[in-house]
Amino acid sequence: MVRMRPLPSVIDFTQLLDRIVKMNKHYCSVIHLFRDMCVKGIPVNEYTLNVVINCYCLVGRVDLGFSILGGFFKRGLVPNVASFSTLLKGLFREHKVPQAQELFKKIIYNKVCEPNEVMFGIVIDGLCKDKMVDEALALFREMIEKSLPADVFSYNCLIQGLCSLSRWKEVKELFSEMKDYKIVPDVFTFNIVVDALCKEGQAEDAEEEVEEAMNLFRELQHKGLTPNIVVYTTVLQGLFSAGRYLSAREVFDEMQAAGLNPDFHTYCVMLDGLCKTGNVDEALQLFHSMEVDGVDLHVQMYGIILNGLCKSRRLDSARDLFNSLCLKGLDPDVRTYTIMIAGLLSEGLLIEAKELVEKMEEKGCLADGATYNVILQGLLKGGHYDDAMVCYEEMVHRGFSLDASTFSILLDSSAKNQNAKNQNNPSLLMLMLKIDPDSKKFMDGGQRGPSHYSIVWCGNPQNLVQLSGFVLLLFKTSCLSFHGEPQCGISLKWRGVEFVLQSVKI
Repeated sequence: MVRMRPLPSVIDFTQLLDRIVKMNKHYCSVIHLFRDMCVKGIPVNEYTLNVVINCYCLVGRVDLGFSILGGFFKRGLVPNVASFSTLLKGLFREHKVPQAQELFKKIIYNKVCEPNEVMFGIVIDGLCKDKMVDEALALFREMIEKSLPADVFSYNCLIQGLCSLSRWKEVKELFSEMKDYKIVPDVFTFNIVVDALCKEGQAEDAEEEVEEAMNLFRELQHKGLTPNIVVYTTVLQGLFSAGRYLSAREVFDEMQAAGLNPDFHTYCVMLDGLCKTGNVDEALQLFHSMEVDGVDLHVQMYGIILNGLCKSRRLDSARDLFNSLCLKGLDPDVRTYTIMIAGLLSEGLLIEAKELVEKMEEKGCLADGATYNVILQGLLKGGHYDDAMVCYEEMVHRGFSLDASTFSILLDSSAKNQNAKNQNNPSLLMLMLKIDPDSKKFMDGGQRGPSHYSIVWCGNPQNLVQLSGFVLLLFKTSCLSFHGEPQCGISLKWRGVEFVLQSVKI
């Protein structure tokens, strides 16, 4: 276009830039083309500059977006509400919330432009995403007072913000308000609330929230709105989390009858839900039917089925399925290997588990923190303390740490080990503390006798509660208190702050 004579109009160039953004999302190409236009003296208008500001914001360079404002004044143009709305959106996208708030205040105070409902919506959305819901609500009320029309987007932002804080009463009030203003909730509105209710039900183990989500789901259908695959998947996840397997099965069948094909996430939710509710055979049936229907079976789906088989102690079936992966040209990932290793260890097959670990690493799939924790748990439960020590040393060397479950098993194993052996011998936990190269851990038997240890514990501070229970058993005390100087007890050092767990005899 830049070689054409006569040159195309500014409108033609601007439309080209806009189409590149919308069709290909080649934001950098638009920026380069704009620079070529400037070099060749091709005129631009306000809309052209707004397109360029948007591109800079979309590539994470809102600072360069602001530099385009100078281009307005240089050409005798005035930035409009769209220009500043785009910059506000860019600031929020880069999590520069204070700067966005300051810019919005200046726009209003200096009367730079008259904010419209789109600009208000951008700020409301940004505040809600930053958990500043009360500020967003106040701004929303200000928008209404200015007689600017509220739209479903603004309500969705507020509803999502309130749902994330479990402020259900206000969510219901906003729903009622939408009806008063004759604003029809869309599929996204319902999905936000259904998703939040299902997650609340999962976290609180509350049947009530999931039931309310189902009622809302039915209301969506009664209003003539067609639930999309995201809504259906969210409902399925909520039903399974509440243990409502039959209801989930009905919703899945209903979804397919409505002509919606399950996507990858939907299938994963179904397979996982069936396995976790004890319906492994039905999960296998669905899995095989997916294969027959030509569904692309991802290794993650195999992992879900393998986990279900291992948890139901059907190791032979799990082994066969795992071995079939290579025949189908699929390489197991670290999570799939970890599931099989856990299954083998749960059946006491230590040698086979070790062989699988070796095979995994030979294929270039390195064990991660989850793998090491699974192996340690299996070794500790099986009483293989020497192997556990070797595994722990390797784990620490590779930069991984114990998770809460492994730490709990470690404490239990250490307590049993301490009671079973001579009191002169340190517990398994003490040995593990001693070998950590990244901390200054030491054992002080000396003058106080072999049952007294002083340890600088630089692990996860969340494990302190569990650790205190172990100290009670180890030091045969019935009360614990905190003191500033390490004596006979545990000193926890975390990010430069030292806490001392002191044993006190009553």
